[in-house]
Amino acid sequence: MALTIPKSLSMTMLISIFCIITSLTRISARKHPDFNLADEKKTHLCFYFHHVASGQDPTAVQIASAQSSANSPTKFGIVLMIDEPLTVSPDIRSMPVGRAEGIYGSASKDEVALVMAFNIVFDQGTYNGSTLALLGRNCIYSTGVREMPVVGGTGKFRFARGYDLLKTHSFNTTSGDAVVEHNIFIVYY
Repeated sequence: MALTIPKSLSMTMLISIFCIITSLTRISARKHPDFNLADEKKTHLCFYFHHVASGQDPTAVQIASAQSSANSPTKFGIVLMIDEPLTVSPDIRSMPVGRAEGIYGSASKDEVALVMAFNIVFDQGTYNGSTLALLGRNCIYSTGVREMPVVGGTGKFRFARGYDLLKTHSFNTTSGDAVVEHNIFIVYY
């Protein structure tokens, strides 16, 4: 014979458990030191991203592709890993700011559009050790300004959110090398 619990008792137990869990969650959330946030700050950053696909030391390398990628006019299915230098001017020898580290994938059959997920890792100056995380779509052959979202950050950019306006400064159609201007507008704590 199975043990049966009256519906009123099981509902009472369920409500009691819910109340206990809710109370514990509220207590621990109040005590968490990381949420003592300072005032919100706004910043505009401008730097240049150097995509080097050619030569002995490329900053972008193909790590995967579909069998059909070679025949696709948009290279749909190709995936690249990147570790690209960021500088204060279009000249790669100018003062470094950091690196862009992440992954690109050709994500459209209709146009050359990348899905990009990468971190901007600052290794110089005021923001040394901090990062910004970007994730979005980039139609790289667009002649105008493109926009990508800033979805997070670490260090001085904790809780960052904002947007990045990208514009191709130069592109070598033979080598695939490019310099892209980034204007990032962020809000953070």
